[in-house]
Amino acid sequence: MIQGLLPDLAVVRKDFPILERTLAGGVPLVYLDSANTSQKPQVVIDAMVDHLERHNANIARAMHQLGAESTAAFEEARDKVAAFIGAPSRDEVIFTKNASEALNLVANVLTWAEGSLRPGPGDRVVITEMEHHSNIVPWQLLTQRTGAELAWFGLTDEGHLDLSRVDELIDERTKVVAFTWVSNMLGTINPVAELTRRAHEIGAIVVVDASQAAPQLPIDLAAMPEAERPDVVVFTGHKVVGPTGIGVLWGRGDLLSQLPPFLGGGEMIETVRMERSTYAGIPHRFEAGTPPIVEAVGLGAAVEYLAAVGLEDIRRHEHAITEYALEGLASVPGLHVIGPKVAEERGGAISFELDGVHPHDIAQVLDSRGVAVRAGHHCAKPAHARFGVQSSTRMSSYLYTTPAEIDALIDALNYTRSYFKVG
Repeated sequence: MIQGLLPDLAVVRKDFPILERTLAGGVPLVYLDSANTSQKPQVVIDAMVDHLERHNANIARAMHQLGAESTAAFEEARDKVAAFIGAPSRDEVIFTKNASEALNLVANVLTWAEGSLRPGPGDRVVITEMEHHSNIVPWQLLTQRTGAELAWFGLTDEGHLDLSRVDELIDERTKVVAFTWVSNMLGTINPVAELTRRAHEIGAIVVVDASQAAPQLPIDLAAMPEAERPDVVVFTGHKVVGPTGIGVLWGRGDLLSQLPPFLGGGEMIETVRMERSTYAGIPHRFEAGTPPIVEAVGLGAAVEYLAAVGLEDIRRHEHAITEYALEGLASVPGLHVIGPKVAEERGGAISFELDGVHPHDIAQVLDSRGVAVRAGHHCAKPAHARFGVQSSTRMSSYLYTTPAEIDALIDALNYTRSYFKVG
C-alpha cells in the first residue's frame, strides 16, 4: 500500500465530474496534465452558475441589491484567497487575468516607478534558466526599456539552480530577483527562503512565481520571517481547481502603495480632472475596469475547497504519487526523466524523453489509450535548451490522481515503445 495518499481519495474524485468521463471507444479518461490546467470540482462549477443565475451585476457601481450582492461575493473571494496564502492583509491581494498578467504588471510598473525602485543603467535584474516564459519575457522587456542588465542563475545537471555564483549575481547592483517556486518543466522546488533572504540583505525586490506551488504546497506568507518573505507572489486560478481568466498578485502593501498604476480606467481612480487624476489605494489601484467577477467567485470556491481537503494532505498525496510515478517511469527502457529524480526535491510535474520517439508522437499514442499528458516545450525553452532537447513529454498529477492512473501511463508508454518498435 502506498503511504501518504489522501484517505478519502475516492470521495475527492467524485467531486470532479469530468473524471467520470469516457473518451472515444469507451476508453476511460486518465488525466495527467494538471500542471497545464487542473480539473474543477462541482462546488466551483455550482458557485459560478449560482452567481450568474442569481446575483449577476457589476460590482462597486450598481446601487441596487444585485450590485451589492455581486460586490460582496467578489470581495469575499478576495478574503478567501488572502486566507489561502496567509496574506498579512487582504488588501494586498490583487486580482489579475492570470499569472502572466500579474508578472507583466510588476515588471511594467517597476519600469515606470520613480526613484530607487526603477532599475536603470548599472542595475541588474536576476532571473533563472528554469523559468516559464511568463517570468522571462517581462524582465527582458523591462531591461531593454530601462538599460538595466539581465542576468540569470544556470542549472545543474540534476535540474537544480546553480547557486555557485549567488554572491556574484545578487550584489549591491541587483534591484530585482525573480524566480519560480516550483518549476513547471523540471518539477524542481526552489529554496525560496534562502534566495529571498540573500536578496533582502542587499535591498532587492523578490518576485516569486507560485503558479505550480500554490496548488500543492501550503503557503503562509504571514508566518514567514520577514527577511524570508518574498515581496511579490503570483499564481493563476486555473491550476488551483479554479476557473481560467483569473490570477492573483500578492504584494507587500508598502511596496505596492509606492508603485504607479498598471492600467487606467474605472475603479482605479480617486478623482479625475481633465488636467490630471489621482489614484485609489490598493488593491483597487491595480484593478482597472470591470474585473473577472464570476471567475473570482469560482476561485474563492476553489481555494476554499482545497483548504477543506487540506494543503498538507494534498502535499503528502502529491509526494506519494510522484514517488510512485518516478519508480514506474524508471522501469520503462529508454526513458529519461529531466530534472530531480527524488520526489522530496520536486513537485508533481515530471518531464521525460523516450529514446527513438518524438514527444508529440508519445502524447498522441497515449491519448489513443485515454492518457492525457502534455508534449512540447512547456513554455520553458531555455530550460529545454540547457538539457539539449527541443521538447519533452510531461505528466503531471494532482490531488485526484490515483496509483492506477500511473499504472495506466506506464502501460501506455510500454505500448508506445512496441508500437514504434524501439529498443
